[in-house]
Amino acid sequence: MASTRRQQPRRRVWPKVKLLLLVVVVAAGATALYPIWRKANPDPPELTVRYRTSTPATAAAAEPSLEIFNESKKPLPLSDVALRYYFTADGGTYAFNCVQAAVGCSNIAGTVTELTEPTETADHYLELRFTDAAGTLKPGANSKGIDVQLYRVDHEKLKQADDRSFDAEKATYKESRTVTAYRRGVLAWGEEPDGKKPDGDDKSAKASAADAAPVLPEDVLFDNFHYTGPKDPALFKHGWLVRTSDGGPGIDDTWSADGVSFPSAKNALGDGQVLNLRASTDGTKKGTKQASVGTAGREFRSGTYAARIHFSDDPTSGKNGDHVNQTFYTIGGKGTSYSELDNEYMPNGGWGRYGPKLDNVTWHTVDDRVYNTTLKSLAGWHTVVMTVDGDVVTYRVDGKKIYSTSGKYAPRAGMSVNFNTWFIDLPFKGGERAWDMKVDWLYYNAKDALSLDDVDSAVEGYSRSGLNYFNTTS
Repeated sequence: MASTRRQQPRRRVWPKVKLLLLVVVVAAGATALYPIWRKANPDPPELTVRYRTSTPATAAAAEPSLEIFNESKKPLPLSDVALRYYFTADGGTYAFNCVQAAVGCSNIAGTVTELTEPTETADHYLELRFTDAAGTLKPGANSKGIDVQLYRVDHEKLKQADDRSFDAEKATYKESRTVTAYRRGVLAWGEEPDGKKPDGDDKSAKASAADAAPVLPEDVLFDNFHYTGPKDPALFKHGWLVRTSDGGPGIDDTWSADGVSFPSAKNALGDGQVLNLRASTDGTKKGTKQASVGTAGREFRSGTYAARIHFSDDPTSGKNGDHVNQTFYTIGGKGTSYSELDNEYMPNGGWGRYGPKLDNVTWHTVDDRVYNTTLKSLAGWHTVVMTVDGDVVTYRVDGKKIYSTSGKYAPRAGMSVNFNTWFIDLPFKGGERAWDMKVDWLYYNAKDALSLDDVDSAVEGYSRSGLNYFNTTS
């Protein structure tokens, strides 16, 4: 039988130009549809923020508590992250402090900034940043609680009902998209007041989130006294004690928290706060109150102690003439290890000697001390510095050396750091009067005996970067 050949169908061959055109058209269509698809199918966030608060809409301070979750599969350094809490200012100047945080309040800096394009629910924001020492979150890890306070430095109450980030309904931790988070300056979580949301493809869209907090120096304590009052939990969490116990010096058993406050004040860096210590009396023990704040820890010994202090030659109210003592001092140890360094300013003198005068006293034991008296008015602001370099103790005011001691009088034990205002005695009765001593900041460096310029430079840098408090001493 003769075979038959089945005729194959002819294959259609596209010209190369037409094939290329088809590829281009398909690609163009995909490109046009991609933004729509991406909007409906966004990448999961690298991090999320949870928020809670226990304050009502009207409160002495906003108290947001925040948590950061690492939702990515890579480690997340907290120093790469910045958080923003948005609010409407009710007037006055705002400040913040950190009450407690698992990453350490020493590792958190905060600044309050005015929005360039305000909305009805946000014209300012508090930005929180983290130092390298805050650590790194592993994939899936949680920073745990970051508890902060935001308040007016004039201590007027806040009205939070119109604050964008405030939500009284979130009494337990819940995700909050009105608190934004940035990673290396790029919006990574939340929605900004103008409606901007994270865009995983727009890596060039830099937000104005500030850089990471500066690296903390070792063995340094700094505090510029951003607190709401003598009962502020942050004050105690940061290692300060307000004295209410019995005993001396001065008029025994008259120490009271009533004289401790943190009013607003102008300083070299602008609007801020100070620690104010008020001693008041009517000339009787019953009508007398003295004020003192000191560190609970006694780990301070060698190095540099510095404080910016406002001394007063006249009472804030009432008749002049009291033998009042405005003091910046350290004390610690017992018996043969007893140690004390004093700066005692007495505008009206005391102990049978006239004023105004500054006594600098270095103690070896409670019965063995050496001192120097400077007969000069120090009314106003001054930077008072004490350095302990080996066995040499030096006292300076505004960079000028006042007095130096050495040998056995050097501290032999760790000490606490203290500020107080008290009465040596009560020279007259009748008429209430009050004396105020103010402290802008305290700086302590355990390693080095520093100059005034070194101290001022360090303090200015910390304050401008939002490091209101940190303690890296051991």
